[in-house]
Amino acid sequence: MFGQRFLVIYSGVLTAVFAVSVLAGFSKNHVPSFDEIDVHRINVREPNGTLRMVISDSAKLPGVIVKGKEQPKVDRPQAGMIFFNDEGSENGGLIFGGRRDAHGDVVDSGGSLSFDRYNANQVVQLLGVDDKEDSMAGMAVSDSKENGGGYRRVWVGRTADGAALLSLMDAAGNERIQMKVPSKGTPEIEFLDEGGKVTKTIRGNNALP
Repeated sequence: MFGQRFLVIYSGVLTAVFAVSVLAGFSKNHVPSFDEIDVHRINVREPNGTLRMVISDSAKLPGVIVKGKEQPKVDRPQAGMIFFNDEGSENGGLIFGGRRDAHGDVVDSGGSLSFDRYNANQVVQLLGVDDKEDSMAGMAVSDSKENGGGYRRVWVGRTADGAALLSLMDAAGNERIQMKVPSKGTPEIEFLDEGGKVTKTIRGNNALP
């Protein structure tokens, strides 16, 4: 009887030791590999738990997160990737979307890659939009004040009518120079005052006061 009990205990101990050894070796040395996975959201975190990146569908894309605290989700129907700094605050992202509403109109169609200043709004944005409200593609460079807003200073891209456009704004966001090359016709440069009034136009080789 004692011999049988000893064998049972001995067998159990060996099984436990083997299982622990296998699991320990798996966790330390083996990186799982998948040919294909389906997910709704992936959170990338630092060892201390700080969120650094979110890859998500539109349903689970978070609202703006500042130092780990998420704000209510407002006007963010796209899917994509959101980037976070060392403090867990959003500092840029890549989002994309596109759908038809109940009336059959294309809405929220396009993509955006943006980078934010620390503790402030975005400073660089690559943007492409083509839906019922907007049709444009280009790059925007903006001022961005910590704990505050900022105005767009540069826009270079394509307009809805197919023109290539370069706009330069002052620190208050007022457009002061516009350089435009239409799809057909004469290129022109316009100089504007702070109120948006054109003060000088250059078309081809002709200058108009």
